[in-house]
Amino acid sequence: MPNVLAIVGRPNVGKSTLFNRLTKTRRAIVNEQSGTTRDRQYGKSEWNGREFSVIDTGGWVVNSDDIFESEINRQVSLAIEEADVVLFVVDVNQGVTDFDTEVAHLLRQSGKQVLLAVNKVDSFDAQWGASEFYRLGLGEPYILSAVNGLGTGDLLDEIVSRFNPDKDGEVNDELPRFAIVGRPNAGKSSLLNAFLGEERTIVTEIAGTTRDSIYTKYNKFGKEFYLVDTAGIRKKAKVNEDLEYYSVVRSIRAIENSDVCILMIDATRGIESQDLNIFSIIQKNKKGLVVCVNKWDLVESKTTQDIKTFEQAIRERLAPFTDFPILFISALTKQRIFKVMETALHVYENKERKIPTARLNELFLPLIENYPPPATKGKYIKIKYCTQLPNTQVPTFVFFANLPQYVKEPYRRFLENKLRAWFDFNGTPVQIFIRAK
Repeated sequence: MPNVLAIVGRPNVGKSTLFNRLTKTRRAIVNEQSGTTRDRQYGKSEWNGREFSVIDTGGWVVNSDDIFESEINRQVSLAIEEADVVLFVVDVNQGVTDFDTEVAHLLRQSGKQVLLAVNKVDSFDAQWGASEFYRLGLGEPYILSAVNGLGTGDLLDEIVSRFNPDKDGEVNDELPRFAIVGRPNAGKSSLLNAFLGEERTIVTEIAGTTRDSIYTKYNKFGKEFYLVDTAGIRKKAKVNEDLEYYSVVRSIRAIENSDVCILMIDATRGIESQDLNIFSIIQKNKKGLVVCVNKWDLVESKTTQDIKTFEQAIRERLAPFTDFPILFISALTKQRIFKVMETALHVYENKERKIPTARLNELFLPLIENYPPPATKGKYIKIKYCTQLPNTQVPTFVFFANLPQYVKEPYRRFLENKLRAWFDFNGTPVQIFIRAK
């Protein structure tokens, strides 16, 4: 397991800006509004050939008006506990505040290695204010500007020198990525927490609790992959705050960067138009799909016929793509949650499946001979060969014909249906091209 750096501090000192700079991403939302970050956010950084994990945290506050205060502080405490080195970030423009003193006291009690970074030193004159922070009793403060990168090199030199060389290891980014997506309050964060067996993300009944897309590595029971909890995606007309807009953008980016999407549907509300919009984003990006009907424990009637009716309604609304698994679960009671994990891994395997060319031709050429494409304008279409293309995002097959322009969409669907009948491509899109031989 790699070394871990946790970035902590009170709100609005630039923790998320620094996280984005160290990880060379824009994963964490940066906004002037206090309390933007709520959950722990993980990323990967590298300096002088040494890789390590970075944790961004929410701002530590006490006795504030923020209803998420206790949960955010709990997430900060968990990050400190997990870290090998803690980076305490303060604001040179504000000086030492009561909250800074509170955090400094918390860090001294933790017994962790702590580095003090004075942020927002964006000008030459501002650096003289850094000396005030000696009174926190955490050693020499490092001058830093997360916005323009001033001082980050010296700071990173010191950080990696504090790490344990025995814990150096590659942060594997090649693992499958499963994005949990859906409308607000569909139970996405609850499902992530149920998977991990811990309060990894904050869960409340308030829509929009999750803001960032939270990446978490799962490594239990011989299974290893990344889980991504996303913010709920609302209709564009209802998004009227900058923060929510950025949350939705991060959610869409998480879909784009995932391998399989776990689409959460609220069983108490049924499938709605926004679920269809999210499905269209998944389909447009050619991602694997597992549909989870959550809050099934709240549904009074749960007969086999009710399940079949609900399932049929979902497939009809999401047609023409209907070859995907549907699971009825409860994240709260952990009903069938491990079935979700197994199904998502199976869909990922289907997405990566390669069919030998000889096997494809052995099955398809006799079929095409018996059921050829309909003649068009008196011209007969002959398909002589088919193969699967390597290194594609989804399983992609090419059929070589003498007149590819005359092969219509219904015949492509016929070929795809036969392909799905013979091979297991459940949950993954399949592309079929007709090319000139």
